[in-house]
Amino acid sequence: MSRQSRPPGPVASPPVSDEVDEIVARWRTERPDLDVAPLEVLSRVSRLARHLDRARRAAFAAHGLETWEFDVLSALRRQGAPYQLSPGALVRSTLVTSGTMTNRIDRLEQAGLVQRHPDPMDKRGVLVELTNRGRATVDAAMSALLVRERELLTALEDVEQAELATLLRVLLAPFDAATAAESPQAGD
Repeated sequence: MSRQSRPPGPVASPPVSDEVDEIVARWRTERPDLDVAPLEVLSRVSRLARHLDRARRAAFAAHGLETWEFDVLSALRRQGAPYQLSPGALVRSTLVTSGTMTNRIDRLEQAGLVQRHPDPMDKRGVLVELTNRGRATVDAAMSALLVRERELLTALEDVEQAELATLLRVLLAPFDAATAAESPQAGD
């Protein structure tokens, strides 16, 4: 390609081939009548999600946590001091049922990672609070997670990571909006 006909922007690296390329090529051969272009993006997202899930599980396991435990603890930690949320807010944050959340809070409380307190604003309500041990555990697990996630992204330059984050945000936003619209607001 001559300089005049090269598209503007950075010069692309030589193409890297992966298993998805093989899958797509075979489908194009077997079913040329189908537009399999979505596979090129979403199969890679699916495969990457599996790798990310493994990395997350390993980071959390190194700190004695399951993924669900990290989800609850990190929801509390992100709130800032005094690291409290109602069970209903935790349900909305983690997208599980209230029964599941009750069980999770019970287990985390037994492990000494959270404690329940009466809600001073609602005599019938309860607040779940991160204990000092819970805070130390979630902080260490978060640090380990970020190390592993950075390792997953080493093939991309910072600007490419930012571009990918923007594209994924555009793709994910409608799903998040639909989930938020379905989420019950009562029951705190």
